[in-house]
Amino acid sequence: MALSFATGEASAQLLPSLGGERAGTSGFQFLKIPVDARSAALGESVVASAFDVSSLFWNPALASHLPGLQVGFYHTAYFVDVNLEFAGVTYHLPGTNITIGASLQTLNSGEMNVTTEFQPFGTGETFRLIDTAAGLTISQQLSDLFSYGITTKYIRESVAGISTSTLAFDMGIFYAIGTTGARMGVAVRNFGLDGTPEGEIERTVIDDNPIRIESDFESMTPPTTFHMAFAYEMLKSSDTNSVTLNSQLNNPNDNAENWSFGVEYDWQNTLFLRTGYRFGIEESTIPSFGVGLNLPLSGAGFKFDYAFNRLDRLGSVHRIGLSIGL
Repeated sequence: MALSFATGEASAQLLPSLGGERAGTSGFQFLKIPVDARSAALGESVVASAFDVSSLFWNPALASHLPGLQVGFYHTAYFVDVNLEFAGVTYHLPGTNITIGASLQTLNSGEMNVTTEFQPFGTGETFRLIDTAAGLTISQQLSDLFSYGITTKYIRESVAGISTSTLAFDMGIFYAIGTTGARMGVAVRNFGLDGTPEGEIERTVIDDNPIRIESDFESMTPPTTFHMAFAYEMLKSSDTNSVTLNSQLNNPNDNAENWSFGVEYDWQNTLFLRTGYRFGIEESTIPSFGVGLNLPLSGAGFKFDYAFNRLDRLGSVHRIGLSIGL
């Protein structure tokens, strides 16, 4: 936990990092955006504590700890009217220690105006960016303390008649350190094959032939990220109050290493208050905040989550989520 503060400005690196030299070297950037309110409120530090449907996004090893049938729906009102949606379902196979899951993540930019050098205010045409990731997960709990999981994802990015698709994988492990309240999670997300854009697009240029058809594009690499996380339940009194600390190292293939830290207060497993901070992220200068409410109704568990994040120049992001346990 102390390392999270000691490396607040990324002055120390546990893993090799080229920092800014790697920025912009991968595609499919929507895969890096947190999809659920809880993780966003905790500063994206949940690889060792995402015990809900969001485990399909963060660490598939945690899905094996979910009982019965679990369903989750998450919505993010992102910057400039971009919307990010995520839906997932997990099912624990009766009589086994195996859980299977499926998830769908989409990002939609909405309609945008086509502009050119000669018509900077728009040509009258519009286009939109649509990103999709569909995943299948299998997770197994080998003991009360150890589990692992693997997710296979088909990812696709489509914009203005150009589409790129490929396969990627998420792999994770989880280990609980006895009954101490300490937990560790390790995950590698979005490890996969390069994708080559297909299609063609017209581009207006200053030339004898002002209309140029572009059909030759560079391949894109998925944004692979290594996560190592720790969680510790530091306060627990008669099942009424508990406080969990989350700390996480993130090492992406397209940027510098960074740390994240989060604190979650749980009152009677009903009300949850959360805050977190991301160290080493230039735009992140204030903590994130969130709240959760867990309500058992008609034999099912309903959980509502909300999170608020703000980046200096881009603005505020609001996230909401609904989880249902049967």
